Amino acid sequence: MVTESQTNEPDEADATNAPLQIEFRDVTVSYADKVALDNVSFQVPEKSILGIIGPANSGKTTLLKCINRTIDFIDVAKVDGAVLVRDEDVNRMRNVYELRRRVGMVFPLPVGLPLSIYENVAYAPRRAGMTDRTEMDELVEKCLQQSMLWDEVKDRLHSLGTKLSGGQQQRLTLARALSHRPEILCLDEFSIAIDPVTTMKIEDVLLELKNEMTIVLVTNLVQQARRLADQTMFLNASELVEIGETEKIFTQPDNPVTYEYVTGGFG
Repeated sequence: MVTESQTNEPDEADATNAPLQIEFRDVTVSYADKVALDNVSFQVPEKSILGIIGPANSGKTTLLKCINRTIDFIDVAKVDGAVLVRDEDVNRMRNVYELRRRVGMVFPLPVGLPLSIYENVAYAPRRAGMTDRTEMDELVEKCLQQSMLWDEVKDRLHSLGTKLSGGQQQRLTLARALSHRPEILCLDEFSIAIDPVTTMKIEDVLLELKNEMTIVLVTNLVQQARRLADQTMFLNASELVEIGETEKIFTQPDNPVTYEYVTGGFG
């Protein structure tokens, strides 16, 4: 906590001084009679990484889906409270397609379009009106490079994306999310199908992307959150147990349950 005596000493590393990108206000999500998130409130500054950890069925993926309203695809889901992106309640936005352009999403298992590798990445920009071929070529190459896939596919860009290996398809999904040029990138266990060496390379890219966008990272690898996140959130049994500066969460958390989880006591 910043004390009054410290307020005259600006700390460039203090993320709390940055404008807010995401805010949850008393958000409860239920699926019929099952509560998936219970009265969750938190804030995420822009151009930062929030790591979300917790055991299975603790509400991590549900939280991500609330940010770009893919929760809408679940008929029995009910969302109470407010989810704000730059002070605008996403549940009041009329243009949900524009919201999903601004908030990119990568799920644990790849969902490739039945198109060429090139067209998988070019699909969204083309629908958004990009027609210049040179500009498109440059964007496709940039996104594939950022997802650590370019060197493996640059000689077969017109081959079907669905013919790639599982790990390659996952990276193609990441490239497709980046092609939207999102303000926020949500990653749900993105490394589950990717080998450790490539995972580490993508982690380096994410640290660079933080200069351009806000990243929300759900991971079952607690050390991945420790490596990447500015803030870490611990969810357990649908409740937000604790959120704070990452190193504090891993070394001196306020809640003993948090400490038990990050030290491998359960998971």
